[in-house]
Amino acid sequence: MNTFGLIGFPLSHSFSKKYFTEKFQTNKIENCTYELFPIENAAEMLDLVRSNSSIKGLNVTIPHKVSVLPYLTKLDEAAKEIGAVNCIQFVDNERIGYNTDAYGFEMSLCPLLENHHQKALIFGNGGAAKAVKYVLKKLGIDFLVVGRNPEQGCMLYEEITANILSNYTILINTTPLGMMPNENTCPPISYSDLSEKHLAYDLVYNPLETLFLTQAKAQGAKTKNGLEMLHLQAERSWEIWNTTL
Repeated sequence: MNTFGLIGFPLSHSFSKKYFTEKFQTNKIENCTYELFPIENAAEMLDLVRSNSSIKGLNVTIPHKVSVLPYLTKLDEAAKEIGAVNCIQFVDNERIGYNTDAYGFEMSLCPLLENHHQKALIFGNGGAAKAVKYVLKKLGIDFLVVGRNPEQGCMLYEEITANILSNYTILINTTPLGMMPNENTCPPISYSDLSEKHLAYDLVYNPLETLFLTQAKAQGAKTKNGLEMLHLQAERSWEIWNTTL
């Protein structure tokens, strides 16, 4: 039996377990199971793997995407630059960390880009923003990071002018604003200054259309939620794990 799973804490519900269990059933993939492993400390990952030799790969979620790094033996290029992992591959004695969030974001963003999409505003400067910044740098797209509180390299929402919005036509929400059960929240910008030239991308996927996307769409903007990114990062994890099966 090949075991895959998710580490994090708490793990009250999991997209990954449902996704991979259904994948195994639909594609008649035998001898594979996907389990949840709620661990409070990232160091517990080592004990988990040592006590269960059938584990071939793990996904990593909050709060261990950064804290698990010291317990890995290698990092792929994206994980190294981003400073966070969400996928671990176990090969012989190696524990290799990957960031498939960056892959999922890039693959879902690129088909939407047009010639006038040269600059981006990133709402939020937490862990989710790290993969977004990595991808935008890779694509050569200039960006500004926007937050609620003053911090180095981050502007405030109240500093966003109509002129900034006219020039920064990619808007990316990496915050939980708009996520259930707080559907009535959104990044506090002047949505009336948006136009059909804007692309609004929300990493949130529950609900499928957040207030951020609804208001951007009302101004003619192109919109995208985070569901495809979620699916793509999961499929990329599966590809990585299967290089050793």
